[in-house]
Amino acid sequence: MWSVLALGAALAAQAAPAPRGMEQILAAAPASAWRKLDPAHLLVMRLPQGRVVIELAPRFAPAHVANIETLARAHYWNGLAITRVQDDFVTQWGDPNADTAQRRALPANLPRTLPAEYERAAAGLDFTRLPDGDVYAPEVGFVHGFPVGENPRTQHAWLLHCYGMVGVGRDNPPDTGNGAELYVVIGQAPRQLDRNIAVVGRVVQGMDLLSALPRGHGPLGFYRDAAQRTRILSVRLASTLPAAERPRLQALRTATPSFAALVAARRDR
Repeated sequence: MWSVLALGAALAAQAAPAPRGMEQILAAAPASAWRKLDPAHLLVMRLPQGRVVIELAPRFAPAHVANIETLARAHYWNGLAITRVQDDFVTQWGDPNADTAQRRALPANLPRTLPAEYERAAAGLDFTRLPDGDVYAPEVGFVHGFPVGENPRTQHAWLLHCYGMVGVGRDNPPDTGNGAELYVVIGQAPRQLDRNIAVVGRVVQGMDLLSALPRGHGPLGFYRDAAQRTRILSVRLASTLPAAERPRLQALRTATPSFAALVAARRDR
């Protein structure tokens, strides 16, 4: 009896197709499953170690994104620095002298006070819901490539503090930040920050550079010695770069069968 059952199980295993891995799914995705990243909303940050590319999310934080794009056009971050690297938390950059008389002047046309863009109406978003539960949001999923939480009862949605997401540094409320100081999540997802800080984008290239920087040993991971900071060579909008220097990147559309297959493969591996 046991040999018959074992034989049946073996035959069933032979008949079942091998599950596809991530590389196979991506290789088989049709051209329609991919989208080109819009250079008008791509930040290109150059560090001595290489290039970092950030896709901005004007759907969720239009005023903050507009400020960030204004700052990039003004070359505000050129020559400034990465000031903070807190292990398993964030890498942060901006003006090291922002709180002193030596601070760099902001563009004259830059709004100094912005709305609290911590969530938005869910209506009109192409939300791809994940089947898994979540303790910080009734539902989680993706919108246009970005991780999103949604509350069907209140009909609000918001960007999540996942690995690689970019947010706006701010002081205590009611300050909401003006976009001049930014950070990226380099460790476990600090989801307690969701809907408390404006999240404005995600790193799509160069996370290895931002996560491998030396850790700061001052309070909250700030560098005690200015010599330890990483100098920012430049931050530009991709749309303002010569065509030959623009990143040519694509992302898998999250509202496609290919992305659904990718999620299933990652959940069951």
